[in-house]
Amino acid sequence: MGGRNVHLPESVVVCEVGLRDGLQNEKTQLRTEQKSELLEMFQEAGVRIVEVGSFVNPKAVPQMADTEDVFRRIRPRESAEYRVLVLNAKGLDRAVACGVRKAKFTISASRTHQMKNANRPPEALFEQLGELASSAAARNVVLSGAISTAFGCPFEGEISPEKVAGVAREFEKVGVREISLSDTTGMANPRQVYAMCLEMRERFPGVVWNLHFHNTRGMGLANVLAGMQAGVTRFDASLGGLGGCPFAPGATGNIATEDLLHMCAEMGIETGIDLDRMIAAARLLQEWIGHDLPGAVLKAGKNSDLHRTCEKNEN
Repeated sequence: MGGRNVHLPESVVVCEVGLRDGLQNEKTQLRTEQKSELLEMFQEAGVRIVEVGSFVNPKAVPQMADTEDVFRRIRPRESAEYRVLVLNAKGLDRAVACGVRKAKFTISASRTHQMKNANRPPEALFEQLGELASSAAARNVVLSGAISTAFGCPFEGEISPEKVAGVAREFEKVGVREISLSDTTGMANPRQVYAMCLEMRERFPGVVWNLHFHNTRGMGLANVLAGMQAGVTRFDASLGGLGGCPFAPGATGNIATEDLLHMCAEMGIETGIDLDRMIAAARLLQEWIGHDLPGAVLKAGKNSDLHRTCEKNEN
């Protein structure tokens, strides 16, 4: 497993968010059929958790207008999880209507970001959260939470652990047991991630923590490693490294799924996902989107590919 005193998990869970966070900021809008084909490729590769889309106002985020259609086309696999993002009761109603069993609700740790994102202060969302959690439970939908700008805000700067814990506490009050810490604009650093994850795990031992990193400043995978060392084993990633929040300046792409899978493979950490299949899916997505994707493995290939190429040239 590597050098001495490096504590790493034997396996991690990777959630593919490309269909939602990856596509929501793209000018090119994929057809429903294309999204469905990508989702099927994810499943063939062994991805266990897919964020299918979001139920938001299509005028605000037109890339997500066909989420119902995409969800209804899913050929579900045993033990797989399909989640969507909802912003309010109307979004939850839409989710329930098409058979969604897992919904995610996001609240920002930054008051300024929350106001710009939803034009409502966090306190208003706390009240809405209670109503949403009750409604979801009554209709057999699991509600998970996400804390955006958990590691820094482009408007307010540094975000204290106390602010993050304050939001987490509101989620825990209403029975949410899975919470994502989201680095919305890629401001996190590994030392900060390690400390934040240790503190949140200590304060909220009953919560399953997830990490969502953007690679804005090239520290995404380093932050994943810091999270692993702090005991977190669930990570979001986006095919090809697509992504970005439409309401957060400078929010470039998420960490690339294939880069995360490659790093885990090189380190002997199991993901249960076929890296080659995901690289093939990233190539297809790049063709459809019509521009280069930022993923590193997509450009350079796997370490093992380079080794084989050198051997072939020598022979």
